[in-house]
Amino acid sequence: MDILNVIDPAQFRAYLLVLLRISIFLFMLPFYSSTVFPDRLKMGFALVVSLLLYPVVDVDITRFPMNAVSTGLLILAEAIIGITLGLCIRMFFASVQLAGQIIGFQMGYAMINVVDPQSGGNVSIMDQLGYWVCIIVFLLLNGHHIIFLAAIDSFKIVPVGFFMMHEAIPEKVIEIGAQLFLLSVKIGAPVIVSLAFVSVAFGLIAKFSPQMNVMIVAFPLQIVTGLILFGLVFQIIVIVTRVYVSDLKGLLMYFLFYMGGG
Repeated sequence: MDILNVIDPAQFRAYLLVLLRISIFLFMLPFYSSTVFPDRLKMGFALVVSLLLYPVVDVDITRFPMNAVSTGLLILAEAIIGITLGLCIRMFFASVQLAGQIIGFQMGYAMINVVDPQSGGNVSIMDQLGYWVCIIVFLLLNGHHIIFLAAIDSFKIVPVGFFMMHEAIPEKVIEIGAQLFLLSVKIGAPVIVSLAFVSVAFGLIAKFSPQMNVMIVAFPLQIVTGLILFGLVFQIIVIVTRVYVSDLKGLLMYFLFYMGGG
């Protein structure tokens, strides 16, 4: 039992405070919160990341809670910080998923769904294709590095156990939510408009050539056209993701600045 004396209680408390913020922040990320990864792997990753970040962050030991009420308030404050930062990241990926879902509906894939490993529900195939392409591009552009650097800076800007709900925070979240629909339309507009023209063309063919079975001909052609154009949409996803990653640090710092009191 002498090995337990090697651990300094003050350092262990500081590590727990770092672990609390890092674990909540990580579990709010879209690619980390997926049920594809086992819970033990998630917990182990959070422990390792917190251990690596512990020497480079400044934590006030006096903020460590000594009773149940203080512990609850501390967890609540850290949860709000993690939810807010994770939400602004999730909304971007949600816009790509929404664009893919609209495209899949236009192609006739409304009845062909797959099981989403993150939520367990049925989602569009185009939805999942766009989502995973967006995640791959996000990681290739070192977006996860920006997230970890923001997590380190958060200990300086927002002390552990401190949170201030500034009026600029909900306004910014609403603004990001409004941009979600606008961005999804921008991503899926080429395919949506092209498939609309295909439907109009077959409508005219059915009008001038009633003997042709338009339903049999139009359905596979819409799928082929949609798949070809959706492949071109990947380039739009790359461009949009690159712009988002370039602005991500400023967005996270914006929230952290006002959470720390402005």
